[in-house]
Amino acid sequence: MTLILTHSDIASVLDRDEVRKAVERAHLGLALGDCQNPAPRSLALPEAGTALPMAASGQGLATVKLLCDVPVNRERGLPAQRSTVMVSCAVTGECLAILDGRAVTAVRTAAASAVATDHLARPSASVLGLVGAGNLAAEHARAIAAVRDVERIVVTSRTTATVESFRSAVSDLGIPVIRADTAEEVFADADIICTLTPAREPVVQGRWFRPGQHINAVGAPPRPDHREIDSVGMSNARLVVDSIPTVLAKSGGVLVAIAEGALTDTEIHTELGHIIAGLAPGRISDDDITLFESVGIGLQDLATAGVVVEHAIERGIGTVIDLGS
Repeated sequence: MTLILTHSDIASVLDRDEVRKAVERAHLGLALGDCQNPAPRSLALPEAGTALPMAASGQGLATVKLLCDVPVNRERGLPAQRSTVMVSCAVTGECLAILDGRAVTAVRTAAASAVATDHLARPSASVLGLVGAGNLAAEHARAIAAVRDVERIVVTSRTTATVESFRSAVSDLGIPVIRADTAEEVFADADIICTLTPAREPVVQGRWFRPGQHINAVGAPPRPDHREIDSVGMSNARLVVDSIPTVLAKSGGVLVAIAEGALTDTEIHTELGHIIAGLAPGRISDDDITLFESVGIGLQDLATAGVVVEHAIERGIGTVIDLGS
């Protein structure tokens, strides 16, 4: 029997703290060899679209998320990215669940940023900066506030309406939200910065980085020619990635920096899981600039889907069907 979970089903059972802990365990498992997360290979779609099958196994599950990145959808008034997650039992191969990917992707992405922040940012970091106030911004504010005592949030966006929508979405956190006119102003004020824009060309310059900052580079689509941070920024920070094979296949931030001679592929050697497991150092001094290059991996979807499915079954939420009937 297979459980079908819609976006609203998933939103009703999501526990963000549990997801963050599950994502942390998944990265640990990847570092220790208990989980698998091969680099995905993209498939070309019409109108410059791509399909990315993101497979992973671990924690008794095997999952595949099919992510379709269709930029022309913006002209159609549709989401540029859509995804679906299939969850199977790693022992029997039975398809346990099929989930809409929107909430899973947003929450696990923010959870990964929070795990990186918890392990890399200074304990005293208290000002959160957001470059971009779109769909990922509220999830990141919640996730980061769960691992650091955030005193204020500084955010920049192209429109006032987007900032106001973000302010309303996080009003329950009780944290002051200040609008900055530029990304440079965000970097001038914040201790922790999350870049959350679907940029192709850099919107962040490495010369803005200040000693002691931690940056989560999140927003650029998983394409080798898209990046938010320039090569100076990538080379000036202590770089940590979610998955080395995935980053070397899909991260424009890394691949363009290598092409421009600012990085070599041998410098991409530290995964978030290595730091969690104590196999590599993270922040060494208060003056270190740390940067988490978050391309997004299928193992994060697996961890999140596992939490969601467990809670949905406990609460009797979703639709059960027999795919073999």
